[in-house]
Amino acid sequence: MTVELGRVSGRDDGDRLGEGVSPLLRPGADGPRLVALDVDGTLMSYDEFLSDEVREAVALVRAAGHHVVLASGRPLVALLPVARDLGIDDGWLVCSNGSVTVRLDPSLPDGFAVQDVVMFDPSQALRAMREHMPLARIALEEVGVGYWVDGVFPDQNLHGQSTVVDFDDLVGRETVRVVVAHAHAAGHDFGEQMRALGLADTYFTIAGTRWMDIAPAGVTKAYALEPLRVRLGVDASRTVAVGDGGNDVDMLGWAARGVAMGHAEATVIAAADEVTLSITDDGAVPVLRSLLESPAG
Repeated sequence: MTVELGRVSGRDDGDRLGEGVSPLLRPGADGPRLVALDVDGTLMSYDEFLSDEVREAVALVRAAGHHVVLASGRPLVALLPVARDLGIDDGWLVCSNGSVTVRLDPSLPDGFAVQDVVMFDPSQALRAMREHMPLARIALEEVGVGYWVDGVFPDQNLHGQSTVVDFDDLVGRETVRVVVAHAHAAGHDFGEQMRALGLADTYFTIAGTRWMDIAPAGVTKAYALEPLRVRLGVDASRTVAVGDGGNDVDMLGWAARGVAMGHAEATVIAAADEVTLSITDDGAVPVLRSLLESPAG
């Protein structure tokens, strides 16, 4: 499928999220909440431990009638197992930091349908990257499968299947996201080039390795969550989000109640309305339990 930069393409039923909303789902000041939850560092530790307390809290919030949406930088192939571990087999997932929205439905052959995707042509970005960071390793996400990569990546798991191809083969592919390992500082010029292409470059560090994501500017978790909120008929005042990373900042600002994890960096905490405990103390649990005081009402 070819999708223009920054455009959402409907998959499954062909409708864009937020359009064609049933009159029965008009937003109201009561009813279910939309609870958007980051995964790594929020529900799950960085070594992928998920506690029974988190599982129970998520199950109780869902049983109370609220919409629990996992909103993660993880690709679809890595977010589906988390949803299964949490007992979530129906509802919605926001994957790849907002580039992919998925509907879970146990009646479907695969148990899910890719609803909306934002893809772009990364060729100019890849050429600029090769010029500025010749030693970097580059991966292009393949939705529902894994990644096309230009070589062996660090020990950190990219999740899913990795298919090694030549750099020129990478340049000829469209993707929802570019992931870069060993992304050493590329300088101000590189950032300007990305912005001129309508892209955004985001840096982060995992176990001492500098990584970078490149995606269309403005495509964030909040970008995907807002039309989903409209589709579900949830009033904006009844949105909750919990997260810990820089890719959660827009989501925390979008939510009526944005909660930062206690171990989050200052910029993340500044974007939130409140701060909970850290991941080592299962900080998401008290937030989820607080939603049970007035179930879906």
